[in-house]
Amino acid sequence: MTRVFYRLVRLLWVLCVLGTAAQSQDTAETGTVPAMLVADAVFVESGERLIATGNVEAFHNGLRMTAGRIVYDGTTDQLFIDGPIRIIDEQGNILLATYAEMDQGLQNGLLAGARLVLDQQLQVASVEARRVNGRYTQFRKVAVTSCLVCGDRQVPLWQIRASRVVHDQEERQLYFDNAQFRVLDVPVFYFPRLRLPDPTLKRARGFLYPSFTSSTLLGFGVKTPYFFPIGRHQDITLTPFLSPKTRTLEYRYRRAFRTGNLTLTGALSSDTLMSDGPRGYLFAVGEFKVARDYKFSFNLKGVSDDSYLYDYDITDVDRLKSNLSLTRVTADSFMDTSVLNYQSLRDYEDNATQPRFIADYRRERRYFPGIGGEFRFGTEIHGHLRQSTRDTDGPDDDTEIDGRDVTRINAEFSWRNRWTLAGGVRAGLTGHLWVDRYVTEQDAISDPEVSRAAPGVAVEFRYPMQRQGVRGGRTLLEPVVQLGWVGGDRLRNPNDESTRVEFDEANLLSLSRFPASDRREHGTTLAAGLRWLHQAPGGWSTALTLGKVWRDTADADFSLSSGLDGTQSDLLIAGRFANRLGLTLSARGLLDSDAKFSKAEARAGWSNTRMDLGASYLLLVTDADEDRTQRQSEWTFDGRYQLTRNWATSGEARYDLADDRLDRIGLGLQYRNECIQVDFQATRNYASATNLEPSTDFDLTVALRGFGAGASGKEYRRTCSF
Repeated sequence: MTRVFYRLVRLLWVLCVLGTAAQSQDTAETGTVPAMLVADAVFVESGERLIATGNVEAFHNGLRMTAGRIVYDGTTDQLFIDGPIRIIDEQGNILLATYAEMDQGLQNGLLAGARLVLDQQLQVASVEARRVNGRYTQFRKVAVTSCLVCGDRQVPLWQIRASRVVHDQEERQLYFDNAQFRVLDVPVFYFPRLRLPDPTLKRARGFLYPSFTSSTLLGFGVKTPYFFPIGRHQDITLTPFLSPKTRTLEYRYRRAFRTGNLTLTGALSSDTLMSDGPRGYLFAVGEFKVARDYKFSFNLKGVSDDSYLYDYDITDVDRLKSNLSLTRVTADSFMDTSVLNYQSLRDYEDNATQPRFIADYRRERRYFPGIGGEFRFGTEIHGHLRQSTRDTDGPDDDTEIDGRDVTRINAEFSWRNRWTLAGGVRAGLTGHLWVDRYVTEQDAISDPEVSRAAPGVAVEFRYPMQRQGVRGGRTLLEPVVQLGWVGGDRLRNPNDESTRVEFDEANLLSLSRFPASDRREHGTTLAAGLRWLHQAPGGWSTALTLGKVWRDTADADFSLSSGLDGTQSDLLIAGRFANRLGLTLSARGLLDSDAKFSKAEARAGWSNTRMDLGASYLLLVTDADEDRTQRQSEWTFDGRYQLTRNWATSGEARYDLADDRLDRIGLGLQYRNECIQVDFQATRNYASATNLEPSTDFDLTVALRGFGAGASGKEYRRTCSF
């Protein structure tokens, strides 16, 4: 009986393999793996016939099989199993059958009334299934769907009917013969041959879900992506886009290396919008780790013409930034070197007169000397070039020198330390020495070479006060004041980099609030601020920051909207609020002496399990120094709301308060269940200064859930109620 039982275990394991969709092993190797058979009764007839009856269960390597009755005939090496048969593997794949037979080859079998459930989502139901060579399962008269079907009379939302389906267990593919795609049991498409991946396969060659688009610029079109895996570490996706006005091929190439990754995206088009020949774009993004903790990264962007990205709704940026960079960060040092290129897509900007080619090198290191405190040494080398060779301002809209090229070298030596004085006052002292050299070429009004050494010192006092509430709430109030001085005078080098100054919480206590080292503040300054934080026991928190700067002399290089022009700055106000209900508020603004905001921004959001809503506000006053001839003020709204478990809606809008007009509006609707996903999006872009032609776009995507690992609908799985 031992020999018969041992052979039975081997056969049980082979049958269990029918339920696995992710692996196939040689039965000769697994025959020695222990298995367990449990039944109400097990007995032997005629010495070669073993029968197990009543609640039969078999366990092996995470596989579990249940059956009503098992009969093993040792004379023919055949196994007969009466159902209901249920086999479950570790991945959750389920094989159901009413009756099964296994023949002498141990790799072949026949199952009646077979039903295979892959990854708990895709159902393959058939009249019978046959196991071939331990790898293939052939289903006859098949219906395939991932939709829930309750009752015999109900039909799924969609299904694929086929005369035969072959499931390749090793390749994890489903092959269909004479396949009909049906919606509510109505035939829609017919395919003589069809191949689809099973849900456990992450990367499979073939078509992805199509999408349908309609726009006033390109008309109605269809996108049909095709995915090509190239080995285990790279792939390419080609997406033909056809409409009455364009023939476009979009592409995406990805490759994973041992030390990094590379992604190429782009498109090539021939359309009726422009008659100058093919149009297109190419973006390349990569990041790699190199020796000694260095990181090399690049983000390269190129486009054939200024309007292509807008026409094809790829991105709404009006300047393309390409860069190569090498970076290293350790506990006590920082190094970054980069090369950048800018391509302006604005009609009123000439790329020949813009600083297109930029090179930067920055390095900083800190030391902790025996005298206490922290010593830092930093260097920076910067250069930018224009294509124009003109050394004066040409006939364009700006007042800048058309061909000016700049190179600068900056070094900074600094020492800082902090102490706690009597009464809890925190005192800080910093000392600086800047050494700068600027070289300017092709500029008739600036000095060609200037140099300087400028010292600086700052004394800072803080008085943090904290209170703990009886219920656990905490409050922090911290006033701060800083007295600073920077020596030297303003050199006659051009201001190419510090034309946009932001005054905020981050640079309130800086000795120079210019964003780049081509400009520095000089003279004596006094900065004062107040920080207040509160965390309530109920879970909400709030914060408020106030700040203001006084100086002995005004700095003419600070623009009106910077909030720093004159001998005293605008009042900096910044605050935030958050609670457990998902409500967040944040705002920042500069309040001038007339109690009016010269610059402001605010953001409100409300997020929970059913919705994610947001609104933003932006205000910028007229400022000739920043080439802003009219006031800018706009509202932006965005949100998503889960209407029901299956239905969701989304929307966006941008309204220009200064021009009193709508810039953009978009609405979206999405439906999802366990077997289908439908996304619809409508967007209207109105005419503006950067977009001279309005456009309306419609996008529709229909995806069948259950094919491929990225198409899971498990979270929307329903249950039947009778």
